[in-house]
Amino acid sequence: MTHLIRKATPADAGALAELAAVTFPLACPPESRPEDIAAHIANTLSERNFRDYLADPDVTVLVLDVDGALRGYSLLVDRPTQDPDVASALGLTPAAELSKCYVHPDHHGVGAAAELMRASVAAAAATGARGLWLGVNSQNARAIRFYEKSGFRQVGTKSFRLGDTVEHDFVLERPLAD
Repeated sequence: MTHLIRKATPADAGALAELAAVTFPLACPPESRPEDIAAHIANTLSERNFRDYLADPDVTVLVLDVDGALRGYSLLVDRPTQDPDVASALGLTPAAELSKCYVHPDHHGVGAAAELMRASVAAAAATGARGLWLGVNSQNARAIRFYEKSGFRQVGTKSFRLGDTVEHDFVLERPLAD
């Protein structure tokens, strides 16, 4: 198995949407309604959305390419947050957001996520940001453990709407330079 982490291109938009449809549901609380998950995927993680992300100069999308198939991705946003709960929680500014970081379940437990995270941290640091932050569902213990092992610490909370449900997310932050 040969893999590399690279910047996504517009040609990756369809494969990114397919990957997001597999990985996003894994991050949702078990009681999430399938129709709410499907609506979020359609409204936020479609091929069209990924084309828009890839065209945005403030967004960097990295992909884990395994023998030509996408098996993970991260999406970094290099602009100030508009969420007042996040803004008040962050201690390191300027800060980039790790908006998405997902690995296909076939590649869990083999170090792929850690490698993608290292590349994401390096890409965020290259923007000149002092910190990197993310939101993670408070019930997603596996992801929280991974983020803590990757140097993130909880600094606050924020809300995330999934359909009619308001989810409670932890805001995690890590420095980008020692």
